[in-house]
Amino acid sequence: MAPLAHRGLWLAPDQRNSLAAFRDAFSLGCGVELDVRDLDGTLVVSHDPPLAGALTFDAVVAAWREHDDRAGTLAINVKADGLDEMISEALRDTDPARSFVFDMSIPDALHYVCAGIPYFARHSEVEPEPALYPSAAGVWLDDFAGWFISEERIAAHLQAGKRVAVVSPELHGRDHEVTWSEWRRWDVWRSPNVLLCTDHPTRAQEVFA
Repeated sequence: MAPLAHRGLWLAPDQRNSLAAFRDAFSLGCGVELDVRDLDGTLVVSHDPPLAGALTFDAVVAAWREHDDRAGTLAINVKADGLDEMISEALRDTDPARSFVFDMSIPDALHYVCAGIPYFARHSEVEPEPALYPSAAGVWLDDFAGWFISEERIAAHLQAGKRVAVVSPELHGRDHEVTWSEWRRWDVWRSPNVLLCTDHPTRAQEVFA
């Protein structure tokens, strides 16, 4: 299991999506999940419509590069259409296997697929058929109600040759420790192709070691 630090490694909510939070995650060998939008022609990291002075995506990529292969995967949550060329340029000369994009509209996702940018298809109880699955490098396995994620579903995607990023329950306001106590028994966590997106990446490293 490889952890994805949700918006970086942080203790207080106002530290999320900050350069310090991303640097701290990279220094521990974690990957990160981050939200990308555009502001006046520049890629910035922001979950909501961005304001002047927002952290640039290039700054995060530069910090990621500084940690070389010690840092984990960049999971890029695309919050606006038409960013594929800018994202491709920002990731130029990086290993495509170490990053992926997800969550864009389906018409927009086609641009990423055509450009050869690794794309993760969403799979959840409200998205039972992952869009563009044959072209997807992996699956973003989400669970809004608390019953959808299972070892069998993860294993089926791995068998199909996909990486799987599992969304931890605290991202939807549910208790993660209770769920993790069940999940930790699953053999699929032994696979390096399974990632866990969580607000608690250091705890996840302990639980799923």
